[in-house]
Amino acid sequence: MISKINYLTEGMLRQAVVLFIVFLSLSGHLTGQNAVIEGLVSDSATKEPLPGVNVILDKTTGVSTDDQGKYRIELVPGTHELVFSFIGYQSFQKTVTVTKNQEVSLNVLLKSKAVDLDVAVITAGKFEQRLSDITVSMSVMKPAFIENINTIKLDRTLNYLPGLDILDGQASIRGGGGYSYGAGSRVSVLIDGLPILTASEGEVKWNYLPVENIAQVEVLKGASSALYGSSALNGIINIRTAYPGLEPETKITVYSGFTMKPKRREMAWWWDNLPVTAGASFLYMQQFGSVDIVAGGNGYINQGYRTDNFDEQARINLKFRHRPKNVKGLSYGANTNMQWQHRSDFFIWMDADSGAFIQNPASVSANSGIRFNIDPWVTYFHGNNNRHSLKTRFYRVTNGFKDSPDKDNASDLFYGEYQYQKKFRNRLMLTAGVAEQYGTANAELYGNHFSNTFSLYGQLDYTFFGKLSTTLGLRWEQYSLDNAQKESSPVIRAGVNYQVARSTFIRASFGQGYRYPSIAEKYTATSLGNLNIFPNPDLASEKGWSAEVGARQGFRISDWYGFFDMALFRMEYENMIEFTFGVYKPDSVDVPTLDDVGFKSLNVGKARITGIEIDLTGNGRIGNVPLKLFMGYTYMNPQDLSADTVSILKYRYKHSFKGDVEFNFKRFSTGISFIYQSFMERIDKAFEEKILGIEIFPGLKEYREKNNTGAVVFDLRASYLFTPATRVSLIAKNIFNKEYMGRPGDIQPPRSITLQVLVDF
Repeated sequence: MISKINYLTEGMLRQAVVLFIVFLSLSGHLTGQNAVIEGLVSDSATKEPLPGVNVILDKTTGVSTDDQGKYRIELVPGTHELVFSFIGYQSFQKTVTVTKNQEVSLNVLLKSKAVDLDVAVITAGKFEQRLSDITVSMSVMKPAFIENINTIKLDRTLNYLPGLDILDGQASIRGGGGYSYGAGSRVSVLIDGLPILTASEGEVKWNYLPVENIAQVEVLKGASSALYGSSALNGIINIRTAYPGLEPETKITVYSGFTMKPKRREMAWWWDNLPVTAGASFLYMQQFGSVDIVAGGNGYINQGYRTDNFDEQARINLKFRHRPKNVKGLSYGANTNMQWQHRSDFFIWMDADSGAFIQNPASVSANSGIRFNIDPWVTYFHGNNNRHSLKTRFYRVTNGFKDSPDKDNASDLFYGEYQYQKKFRNRLMLTAGVAEQYGTANAELYGNHFSNTFSLYGQLDYTFFGKLSTTLGLRWEQYSLDNAQKESSPVIRAGVNYQVARSTFIRASFGQGYRYPSIAEKYTATSLGNLNIFPNPDLASEKGWSAEVGARQGFRISDWYGFFDMALFRMEYENMIEFTFGVYKPDSVDVPTLDDVGFKSLNVGKARITGIEIDLTGNGRIGNVPLKLFMGYTYMNPQDLSADTVSILKYRYKHSFKGDVEFNFKRFSTGISFIYQSFMERIDKAFEEKILGIEIFPGLKEYREKNNTGAVVFDLRASYLFTPATRVSLIAKNIFNKEYMGRPGDIQPPRSITLQVLVDF
């Protein structure tokens, strides 16, 4: 085993050296253009850099500002016209005269003509585009909302986005995923474009994500394997972290709160005191000439509202970037994140009444763990819009179980990706790359395994007549597990977006996807109380495709601007993997026992999901009161086609309605959020029926029969700005103390109150 790892590691090192030599040779190719104009484009009011601004030269060609608002354009000697254009801002025109070999610095401040709603995104094509121009549906969450609701774990906050549901840590876009207790994900989660799913379980550690430093979260809906590979079968969640602006910034947040008793007081009869949550976070960002430094961190404790369900953690993250002045277009750096945690999840209740918040002692599984990643990278721009980048990541996860050492596990992920981009003068963008991911897993639960994935991809984005945007992408990927199981899969994606009028866009897209089962899904063998988890070494990969047609319409009501978006979607899957509860006795056993009862990952066959999604986003003033909102309704019809009779897929909702509305008046701000999800019609039958004469979840069947209408939950927040740098907020979640369930046997938190103090200077 060790020799195999050494051999593969040496091979990866050789590949990295070759890529680096290629990179150096490219970086030595300096252009011979006669003149250069470069500079920074910023918002005239806030002085914040503006990424994605179009810098048009002589009405024929141009470039876009990078993620820091900077641009560089090469041109021949003479007099030229530059136009700086960005949606939501007044265009700026400048006539410049340059001579041979002259370098001109031109910084530009753009004035906002309205509230900017059409944000710049990068996830759809791995380059910056306007949200209205992309060919697929995407939701964007801004850092202000994440901060305002006192986000501790990002999964609960992302649940407010229309079309995205995260059930007990399992992300599902438009009903594409169910429940698998953290093993395997059809949604690929990225930090700054690099995968952050674990090498063994294929899951995301939500409490590990750096919520104190988020520039934007982009959720791409639909199969995205052509650009992002396995686990992007259902979509992408890309968390983009921030770099410093022109001015240094330090932000400190301190909070404390408690969970109140539920309406049914018998559920919390054992509480001596109200469970407390408390924590603090910080963020520091500053530019030192050509060097950018970012440092952030947080720590918190959560006593939990259920027995043996607590969470403690401390985490720190760092970012470094250098743009050497003597090599134009070159930048390099490294990002890192480190976490210590001690926690215990809740799995099985004692019963649906007085034992609903009491965990079955046999299922208690407290663990301590370390998470760590480091991401060295280098990027080089040269010539006319040529971009080379090399991104790498090492990600380690360890879990130790003091009372159950047989469950200890560790995994390592090594990832590297070289990418080349070229923006041609005829509005063509070429993106091509090569990526490799190597993972190791060591555990008593599933043994020692290693996997390797190698892929090549390419995508063309072309705009006809300035109005018709088109996308065509292709990926080939080869996957191997323990050098014994090998398979490859080519996939494509295609899409169009046509600007019918100034604020009217229509789109259509098609994308294929696939997902290789995780090591944990194939090999885990363990138990939680009376429940067992069985391995399935024969588990096969799942494949599928998604398609949609949509329209996006901008509108204005006085000084209030908004976008209305509607999409019809369809997804189909083959060999769909479902975490299925039942009785799995060996062939050698005639009469099953409780030892044969539990979960197992199975290929259930075909599935189809169709539906419609309607979103509304707005920002501006109604009279003298600033108002911003986002909300959306999603209807899903998730059909299981594997049985003789078509039925709904397990652990899905048919109807979902979510949103947030925020008002501001002078120094006061208030907001209300809501989530409605219809009744989860189908779960594993074995959960509701007796197995071998025993109820696995006592009282669950009667509870679901009584609570079968779905639930709507409201959160309320209010804040006051005492000084320009100090804000105090009161945040109430589940204000009506609604009792509702997530997965079976998992009643969600009662009303909670949190006091937050934020200092930003």
